[in-house]
Amino acid sequence: MARTSFSCASKATSTLILILLIISSSGELISSSSFGILQLSILWIFLAKKSKDVTELQIGVKYKPESCDIQAHKGDRIKVHYRGKLTDGTVFDSSFERGDPIEFELGSGQVIKGWDQGLLGMCVGEKRKLKIPAKYGYGEQGSPPKIPGGATLIFDTELVAVNGKTAGGKTDDSEL
Repeated sequence: MARTSFSCASKATSTLILILLIISSSGELISSSSFGILQLSILWIFLAKKSKDVTELQIGVKYKPESCDIQAHKGDRIKVHYRGKLTDGTVFDSSFERGDPIEFELGSGQVIKGWDQGLLGMCVGEKRKLKIPAKYGYGEQGSPPKIPGGATLIFDTELVAVNGKTAGGKTDDSEL
């Protein structure tokens, strides 16, 4: 018998699918109402999982320098490179491609809430992936034409400087 992997399914969903497979392979008929209940249970679990995925800010550290001499705190002026994507992979903006990182005061509301929260504590040189639900991004209105309303956003970020200091404590002279 071939082994099937359900990487996106929860344990409960996998269990329900296994029950369906066992019942269907036993050769016995199940009532349509029982089958309907199982289908609704599976649908409910997937919908609950999906809604959970997009309601909270998710932060993934892709790279962290060995030493964290300079860390971003609320009120710091930071420079960040980023690539913003929709969940389907469509890139809507990228400072990496422009070669021009964004600069702003962290925690002051100058950027979306997901950034103000997701970049806190980041070290210069660190790379993070932020998965930002709509409520911490552009909300239900979006930012047309590139970002639809209710969109979950994915950002690949790299902290370049904090208060003019780059990796190794060097001063960022690009503004001079």
